[in-house]
Amino acid sequence: MAALPKIDRPRLPCPAHAPGYGENRAVVSAEPRAVPASETQQKSPPEDHEADRAFHAMLARLTGGISPVALSLAFIDWATHLAAAPQRQMDISQEALQTARQLFGSSLHFFSSNLQWALIKPKPQDRRFAAPEWERPPFNLLAQAFLLREKWWHNATTGVRGMAPANEAIVEFSVRQVLDMLAPSNFAATNPEVLQKAFQSGGENFVFGLQNWYSDWMRMLSAGKPSQQDQDFVVGKNVATSRGKVVFRNELIELLQYYPTTAEVHPEPILIVPAWIMKYYILDLSPHNSLVKFLTDQGFTVFMISWRNPGPGDRDIAFDDYRKLGVEAALDTIGRIVPDRQVHALGYCLGGTLLSIAAATMGRDGDNGLKSITLLAAQTDFTEAGELTLFINESQVAFLEDMMWERGVLDTTQMAGAFQLLRSNDLIWSRITRDYLMGERAPASDLMAWNADATRLPYRMHSEYLRKLFLDNDLAGGRYVVEGRPISLSDIHTAMFVVGTLRDHVAPWKSTYKIHYQVDADVTFLLTSGGHNTGIVAPPGEEGHSYQVSCKPEDAPYVGPDEWLKAAPHAEGSWWAEWVRWLTTRSGEPCEPPRMGVGQVDGWSLRDAPGDYVRQ
Repeated sequence: MAALPKIDRPRLPCPAHAPGYGENRAVVSAEPRAVPASETQQKSPPEDHEADRAFHAMLARLTGGISPVALSLAFIDWATHLAAAPQRQMDISQEALQTARQLFGSSLHFFSSNLQWALIKPKPQDRRFAAPEWERPPFNLLAQAFLLREKWWHNATTGVRGMAPANEAIVEFSVRQVLDMLAPSNFAATNPEVLQKAFQSGGENFVFGLQNWYSDWMRMLSAGKPSQQDQDFVVGKNVATSRGKVVFRNELIELLQYYPTTAEVHPEPILIVPAWIMKYYILDLSPHNSLVKFLTDQGFTVFMISWRNPGPGDRDIAFDDYRKLGVEAALDTIGRIVPDRQVHALGYCLGGTLLSIAAATMGRDGDNGLKSITLLAAQTDFTEAGELTLFINESQVAFLEDMMWERGVLDTTQMAGAFQLLRSNDLIWSRITRDYLMGERAPASDLMAWNADATRLPYRMHSEYLRKLFLDNDLAGGRYVVEGRPISLSDIHTAMFVVGTLRDHVAPWKSTYKIHYQVDADVTFLLTSGGHNTGIVAPPGEEGHSYQVSCKPEDAPYVGPDEWLKAAPHAEGSWWAEWVRWLTTRSGEPCEPPRMGVGQVDGWSLRDAPGDYVRQ
């Protein structure tokens, strides 16, 4: 086997040589203490105008966390600029009259001949009117009228000269939400699929729909008790089932080490840093959907961070605490289990952003403990961070901070609601139609069960995340401070594998692509089909997956995303196999698997994966 590089990363002493070490760095108790805030921010800043903040917090409960002030300012911007644009007013008025004449004339002609007709087609992702029942009168008229009205409102709310782009996006998005709510597909009397189902079943679909509604209502009253569908997938039973041990535990993470499934493994272990917005096991779903199982079957030693679900008492956990007590603590533990070996590190979504911060800090400090870095749907520049930026401006962040100030955390309902609004057709209205009007339930799936298993975010951490990364974009600008000194992504010289997903509404692929001009390293960029979750969970053998991939050497000239998209070769299948081939070329010759953990610590035996934190 080839000689392994000597790692300069300073390692924490083993428990046998460090009295009291287990108090902070080992699997020590079933009742973790609250996590201390960063040294520079031990307490929340003085709270002025507490009555105002309390009022904002109360208002947030009524608005779902959306600031009415931010919404009002956006509509005022639109209305005032439109009022000062008489030519624009004339254009949209003429468009409305022309559309009405076309709709009226076409409907009369085709009603008399009973032929199919269409003045406008839905967007490819819009499945509301895809059923053949919508092609018959009068329902085709309802669908066409709605689509034309939707197009008119889009034209009316965009392209107004002088309007701030951020406000334009908010207005267009808000109007779209109202239109989506009023779509004819959402009402029994105007949805031919619902009427046909009622005729065929004798109205039983409405009875089943009422039962579904009652079940969901009782579940909501019982503080989010899982639905029967979600109960079909239980953590440790049929999801998160990869065999392993909790080899380290502190106040913020449990570190899982998975058993090898091959006789020999590559010497470099893999550390996975998932996002703490949701549970880690999206990367260890059912065995056929598990990236963890796929990696162990390919001869890799895999470690996974499982984040603790914070409560109100954890309000002062800082963003940097996730780096120190998460990534740094995990690397230190791995260094004791497999000494003097570099680590392949993978970060997903927010976990990828955190990993890039940790890697830049290590690069600045001369720590070469990482063999490679993989980022999955992770952003390091937030200037074009997708539709999530609709909820992120100074007014909205201040409003959100006041809500979290009262509760200590961002609750699961607010976070889930924001993501659902981004895809309201798929995640809200189509579900209401299916569950309550059609009287049906979507087939249970491991991914849906994971999606319902939401977490909370600490007040201070989320505030810092929104302000420093989204609003100020400090990480991309070289202003993000770690341990009193700024870091720069250009200090990363480790080979990178970056994955973007084609239909990602959370981390748009062109935003993740910006890593090319931020780091001084070889960057292999892969664009896969699917969305933020379905594009990442793409096991081999599953149909419908494809990707494009190419490598940019460190000294190669920059290529823009549009040019890259035209030139990068296409391939069918899962990107997992492509990534493993990339990892293998950067790994040593297979050797004997490492031990599991470091043995007993303070009398505690190693616990079985998936551990305790994932069940909180």
